Amino acid sequence: MKVESPRVLAYSWLLLIHQLLAKPAYLRVKTWRRLQDIGAVAVKNAVHALPMNEETQEDFEWLLREIQEGGGEAFVCEARLIDGLSDEEVRALFDRARDADYAELTKEAQELSKSLRRKAGRDTTTELRVQVARLRKRLAEIAAIDFFGAIGRETAEELLTGLEAQLNKDEPVASKTKTEPNLIETLRSRTWVTREGVYADRIASAWLIRRFIDPEARFKFVSGKGYRPQEGELRFDMFEAEFTHEGDKCTFEVLLERASLKDTGLRAIAEIIHDIDLKDDKFGRTEVAGIRTLIDGIRASTNDDARRIERGAEAFNDLYEFFRKKRR
Repeated sequence: MKVESPRVLAYSWLLLIHQLLAKPAYLRVKTWRRLQDIGAVAVKNAVHALPMNEETQEDFEWLLREIQEGGGEAFVCEARLIDGLSDEEVRALFDRARDADYAELTKEAQELSKSLRRKAGRDTTTELRVQVARLRKRLAEIAAIDFFGAIGRETAEELLTGLEAQLNKDEPVASKTKTEPNLIETLRSRTWVTREGVYADRIASAWLIRRFIDPEARFKFVSGKGYRPQEGELRFDMFEAEFTHEGDKCTFEVLLERASLKDTGLRAIAEIIHDIDLKDDKFGRTEVAGIRTLIDGIRASTNDDARRIERGAEAFNDLYEFFRKKRR
C-alpha cells in the first residue's frame, strides 16, 4: 500500500547550529536524543538540518530553548543551498536515516511473524497483539519524521498489515473537574496571546482555556519572540509566556497543573499532547498517531489560526467525552 509522505516546503532548510558545554554530560545526551526524535540529520559537526515547515520550525525553537537553558549556545536559521552540499544530497541523508529505522522495525516484525506461525495458546496471541501494536505505534512515529517518503516504509507497512490481518483472523468470534476558584477568577475575561501557525499544543491549550478556564477567552496570534502583553492579555506557548513549557511539561500540562484541573479525561489528553509535542514517548499513548493525523488534517485544511482552534475544539470535545467516561 502506497503511503503519502508528509508535505514539506522542499529545499528550504532549517539549520540548528549549536555549541554545548562539556558538562553537564546529560545535556549532550538529551540534545542528541531530541534531535533523533524530531528527525534532524547532521550536515556538519554541530549543524543539524530539517526541511522547513511550521512543525519543524517549532521543534527546533523548543530545542534551541532547551540548549540555552542548559548553558549552551544555539541559533536557528533558514537556508537555501547554493554550492557544495546539494539539496539532493541532504534529502538522501534523511532517506538513509529513515530507511535504517524502517529496516530495524521490519526485522522486529519478521521475528514476530515467525512467533505467530509457531504460537500456542491465547496468552501467546495476546502478547503478540501487544507487540504488533507497539510496532504500529513505532511505524507512525517514524512516518511522522519521514519527510521525503523513504522506500523502506512500504515494506514495513505491508508486513505489519499482514501481521494484523493474521491476528484478526485468529481472533475468536468483545468525574467532576475540581479547580481553585481564586486562581481561575484571575484568568477570566482575558485575551490569550500565542504564536501564529498554531499546532497540537496550542490548539489543545486554546480548547482547554476556553472550556475549563476562561469561557469568554479571546485569542490573538502574533509573530512570536519579543511580544510584550498589553493590559488584560496573557501569553501561552511562546517565549517568555505566562504559560508555556516548564521542564519536560508541554503548555497543556502546565495549564492543567496551574489551574488545578485533575479530571482524568483531561489527564489522558495531556499525555497525548505531550507525546505529540515533545516527541519523547514519555507516556507511550497508543492514540498519539491518530490524534496527530487528525491535527495535521486540521492544519492542512486552513491557514487561519482562529479556524484551526475552532475545528480543534470540536475534536477535543469529543475526545474528552470519550476519556471522561472510559473506565481507566
